[in-house]
Amino acid sequence: MARLKVSAGGKVTLEKAVLEHLGVKPGDALEAELLSGGRLAVHAASGEGSLEAFYGMFKNDENIHLTIDDINEAIAAGYAGEVDI
Repeated sequence: MARLKVSAGGKVTLEKAVLEHLGVKPGDALEAELLSGGRLAVHAASGEGSLEAFYGMFKNDENIHLTIDDINEAIAAGYAGEVDI
């Protein structure tokens, strides 16, 4: 168990061992869940909404490249009901 101190300004500093246990580094987000009995559960925030997750959406493992015309044709076909999207 780690004992943490609350500063006069209401801030809590997490020791390096706690950060390592949570798998977080400076700048990462934490989520705190308020539990009954005055307890608190803290864990690393999911990657959702992070810049890394945003860039990960563009990963192209299949190395597929489409032109703007290809994309527009696919959109038109979807709107026309010619393909399931």
